[in-house]
Amino acid sequence: MKNKQPGLGVFEKYLSLWVAICMVLGIVIGKFIPQIPNTFSRFEYYNVSVPTAILIWLMIFPMMLKIDFGSVISASKKPKGLIVTCVTNWLIKPFTMYALAAFFFYVVFKSWIPLDLAKEYVAGAVILGAAPCTAMVFVWSHLTKGDAAYTLVQVAVNDLIILILFAPIVALLLGVDNVVVPMATLLLSTVLFVVVPLLLGVFTRTLIIRNKGLAYFENVFLKKFDSVTIVGLLLTLVIIFSFQGERILANPTHILMIAVPLTIQTLLIFTLAYTWARLWKLPHAIASPAGMIGASNFFELAVAVAISLFGLQSGATLATVVGVLVEVPVMLLLVKVSNNTRAWFPNTSTELPHLGGE
Repeated sequence: MKNKQPGLGVFEKYLSLWVAICMVLGIVIGKFIPQIPNTFSRFEYYNVSVPTAILIWLMIFPMMLKIDFGSVISASKKPKGLIVTCVTNWLIKPFTMYALAAFFFYVVFKSWIPLDLAKEYVAGAVILGAAPCTAMVFVWSHLTKGDAAYTLVQVAVNDLIILILFAPIVALLLGVDNVVVPMATLLLSTVLFVVVPLLLGVFTRTLIIRNKGLAYFENVFLKKFDSVTIVGLLLTLVIIFSFQGERILANPTHILMIAVPLTIQTLLIFTLAYTWARLWKLPHAIASPAGMIGASNFFELAVAVAISLFGLQSGATLATVVGVLVEVPVMLLLVKVSNNTRAWFPNTSTELPHLGGE
């Protein structure tokens, strides 16, 4: 993507506020108009909620349109940033997420959370941990003056890895707690929410650029999906919380308890990747997005998979939604940290050559 990425808009900046509003609205609907969630619960296929799947598609497809896999080949000449990203995201992050979630839900919060529910919260955290960010990282990269081209490569590579490792890692870590994972549903979710929108995104991107040009695609076509993504996210959250209302009203402190390991995980993963990049003397424009992509999550995919595996009323789904609630304020804090530590890194100019220098 050659043009500069957009900054944090009103929706993104106040995402946690919108999530909170949707939470309240969903709880009210579930409490006083239960016919709505009851109707939605009738439309399922292989445990996948069809209405929710459609809404999540509205969120995921526009993200996939932004991925240019042609740039991955060029990145092989500058592999260090990709090594930091891939090792942190796939050999460290899912396992630290499981360890933190298990510690807090099975030990620290043991007196307040029943074991069966604790297992569901751990499952939701694991699903989040196995889904590194593929969309909002463009915004975080822009806010820290990251190399836009290299950020695009990091996102593209992670999307490719998600296709291969997401399902096995989720199944492995959930199996540690003897959580039965219907592999057919997990694989179906991966196909529905990653493979299909990714292929359609690549096809659509190629077709539009070939006929209209890259400038039209980036400045006109992509903008048409901005409101679609927002509507899809907000409606999905309202539906989820309409199913979760009774549980939240009975255990309001669970939201705060779920947020604790998720917040610590975000700070930990950023620190690991960012420090590694500094030790390897990578430029800040590569180091910052390398830390951001692992710290934030592909919560759209996580929510979809949690719903598919455990249902709209599950603790796993609630945990993934809390991830949405805490992500933006924590990531904005990390943006500030990154900008304030720019001098720690070599080659701190804001305009880097193609794919950055190492």
